[in-house]
Amino acid sequence: MNRRTRASEIGCWSLGVVSRVFVTTALCLLAASAGRAQERAQERAQQGTPVVYTAEVDGIIQPVVGEYVRNAIQKADAAGAALLVLTLRTPGGLLDTTRAINTAIINAKTPVAVWVGPSGGRAASAGFMITMAADIAAMAPGTHIGAAHPVSGDGGKMDDTMAKKVASDTASYGRTLAQQRQRNATLIEQAVIDSRSFTEQEAAGAVPPLIEVVASDVGELLQKLDGRTIRRFDGREQVLRLSGASREALAMSWAQRMLSAIAHPQVAYLLLTLGMLGLTVEFWNPGSIFPGVAGGICLLLAFFALQVLPVSYAGVMLIVLGIVLLILEVKITSFGVLAVGGVVSLFFGSLMLIDSPLPEMQIGLRMIIPITLSIAGILLFLVRLAVRAQQQRSVTGEAGMLDEVGHALSSISPGGVGRVQTHGEIWTATSDQDVAAGDRVKVVAVKGLLLTVRRL
Repeated sequence: MNRRTRASEIGCWSLGVVSRVFVTTALCLLAASAGRAQERAQERAQQGTPVVYTAEVDGIIQPVVGEYVRNAIQKADAAGAALLVLTLRTPGGLLDTTRAINTAIINAKTPVAVWVGPSGGRAASAGFMITMAADIAAMAPGTHIGAAHPVSGDGGKMDDTMAKKVASDTASYGRTLAQQRQRNATLIEQAVIDSRSFTEQEAAGAVPPLIEVVASDVGELLQKLDGRTIRRFDGREQVLRLSGASREALAMSWAQRMLSAIAHPQVAYLLLTLGMLGLTVEFWNPGSIFPGVAGGICLLLAFFALQVLPVSYAGVMLIVLGIVLLILEVKITSFGVLAVGGVVSLFFGSLMLIDSPLPEMQIGLRMIIPITLSIAGILLFLVRLAVRAQQQRSVTGEAGMLDEVGHALSSISPGGVGRVQTHGEIWTATSDQDVAAGDRVKVVAVKGLLLTVRRL
């Protein structure tokens, strides 16, 4: 083993040790910080000062959000908090994640209040079911909830029988929540079956109501809940003592924020296109490493995001077909037909990628058009560079000698031989013309070590 290899191994080992120490230290600091916050909350609870934990969800209900809410409930239970307030703004999400969140809310020791706010927000679809599962359902003025009809998560159209089964199952789940929480089961069923939505006034004014409180902010919500007797899911009654309560905000960790940001339609679309572009460049030029690594990472992140989004597989296939057609455009003479087909396929695949009627889930034309044209331009440019490199004449071997220019060192009679200097070397040459010493000549053929030249 040479010194360079040994030094490289030592450097890699040192880097690995440093990285492990850094990660371990960071995790310990995070754990210590969370532990200190929990200890402070427990101390205040023991001193008689109520503690209210607050959490916020603004986005699609997906596994990362589910983990965040469950962790918030566990921390509130461990600290003996008087209440956990979950601020909710969402267009919907996965039913499985919704059920997992609701299970955590139902089994929580700490009462959970879901507040849809601030004004202008909404809790649609999955967010509606989470609101109905909470011990206290609250809304801000100018918000709405509902439209909880289930849709297929893979972008495919469900047949009528399956659609009825899924809707009936979800409606029965909603009625169960309504009966235990003493809320309006008829309106919950209408929200599922008929995709009906409700304003805060409609939800609070129904008999029985869908929500208990209308509050403009969390502070007003705590004031209205102080001294209120609530009924837990198991039937127990509990009085909320929130006077003078202190608040502990529970934010997402940096990893949760990053993964939650990735699970966004536009981010997923961008990662998908960049991943395909990176792998395509790596296939053209094996050994580049960086395009392949970056493309692979982007594709894996895109697949994670597409798992929690209503994706149309037809859209994904159209995007792949578009890239293939753009590559074939330079390989096959199609007079631009393949290029046009590739751009059209990319465009319509991008439009079809996310199958959802919700505006928040759509990929806008302002993003689709620039990315489609950019990907098409980059692929055509790279492929043309590759073809141009293949068309260049060789500069080595016998092919590299053709058309080289030199001068005769001796005279050459027709059919005879002489010596010429070309390509920085002295060669034996023949010609079908009279060539005088000093004449400029051009190589027209190579046979072994004998050149055939012609006078310029």
